[in-house]
Amino acid sequence: MAQEVHGCVSVRRDLSFAEELHRGHRANRMELRPLVMCFALCVVYATSKPTKQDRVHHDLPLSSREHDDGENFDYDHEAFLGQEEAKSFEQLTPEESKERLGMLVGRIDDDKDGFVTTEEMTAWIKYTQRRWMIEEVDRQFKTQDLDGDGLITWEEYKNATYGYTMEEDDPEEEIGYKRMMERDERRFKGADLNLDMMATKEEFAAFIHPEEFEHMKDIIVTETMEDIDKNGDGLIDLNEYIGDMYNQEGEDEEPEWVTTERQQFTEFRDQNKDGKMDKHETRDWILPKDYDHAEAEAKHLIYEADKDEDKRLTKEEIVEKYDLFVGSQATDFGEALSRHDEF
Repeated sequence: MAQEVHGCVSVRRDLSFAEELHRGHRANRMELRPLVMCFALCVVYATSKPTKQDRVHHDLPLSSREHDDGENFDYDHEAFLGQEEAKSFEQLTPEESKERLGMLVGRIDDDKDGFVTTEEMTAWIKYTQRRWMIEEVDRQFKTQDLDGDGLITWEEYKNATYGYTMEEDDPEEEIGYKRMMERDERRFKGADLNLDMMATKEEFAAFIHPEEFEHMKDIIVTETMEDIDKNGDGLIDLNEYIGDMYNQEGEDEEPEWVTTERQQFTEFRDQNKDGKMDKHETRDWILPKDYDHAEAEAKHLIYEADKDEDKRLTKEEIVEKYDLFVGSQATDFGEALSRHDEF
C-alpha cells in the first residue's frame, strides 16, 4: 500500500513570482520590468526539462541539531532563542547568562502573573522562529509607509508597486500587470481585518507572508488553484496536477517520481474520487496539519525545569535550569527584547 507524501523534492517554501515581489522588491518599483523578464526566462528554462515543484507549506524545524539532551542542550537553545541568536551565546559567563535570562522571562510571561505557561512558552518559541519574518516586515513597512502614519493604504501600496506599469505600451504586459494587481488587491483585502483598506504592521505582515496567518490560508489555496487550474473550471484534475510539476517534452518515459505523484493524486489527494481536487482537498494537500514542534518543545522545557511540578514555570525555576535554555552562552538580548516589544 502506498504511503502519502506531502512534499516533492524537499521541504521548502517555493515562492511564486508575486510572492517574490512581495518579499524583496517593493522598495524600488523600477525594478519590476527586469524582474518580469527574469521570471519569463526562468519559466522558459524550467519548462524545457523535467522539473519538480513543492507547493506544500511545512513548518520549518526549530533547530538543525539533533534533540538529545543526554549529549547537550543545543537543540533547546536554538529552539528557545532562534538559531542565529543562539550562535552568539558563547561570550557570557554563567552569571551573565542567568541575569539576562531573567530579563527574558519577563517578556515571555505575557500576562505578568509571575508564571510561564505552556501557551506562553509556545508563543515565545514561535516568535523566535519567526523573527526573520518580523525583521523583514519592519523593513518593508518603513519603505511603504511613505507618510509615516503607521498605516499603509491600498492606494499607497498600489502606486508604489504598480504606478509606472500602468503606462505600458505592450497590451500583453499590461494584462499581466493588471492580473497581478488584482491578485494583490484581493490578498490585501484578506489581510485587512477591519476592512478599512489600510494595513497596520500586523495586517501588512499577513499580506506579504500569508502562510504564517490562519485567516489567510484560504487566500493561499485560492492563489494555488488559480496557478494550477488551466481549464478554468475551479478544480485541479490529474493532468493539471502533474503538469504543474513536470513537463514531459523531449522525454520518452516519465520519471519514477511522476508515477508516484500520479498514485498520490489518485489515492490521497482526490479524497472523494471524482478525479479532481476541490478547495478542501487542495487545502489538505498544500497546508497539511503538521506536528506542532513549538508546542512539543514548550512542553519539554517546562517538564524539565518544573521543580514543583505544577506544569508552569517561575522565573526562579527557569534561571535555576539556565543551562537548558541558554547554557553558558551569550546573545544580544537587548535587541531581542526591543524587537519583541515593538512587534
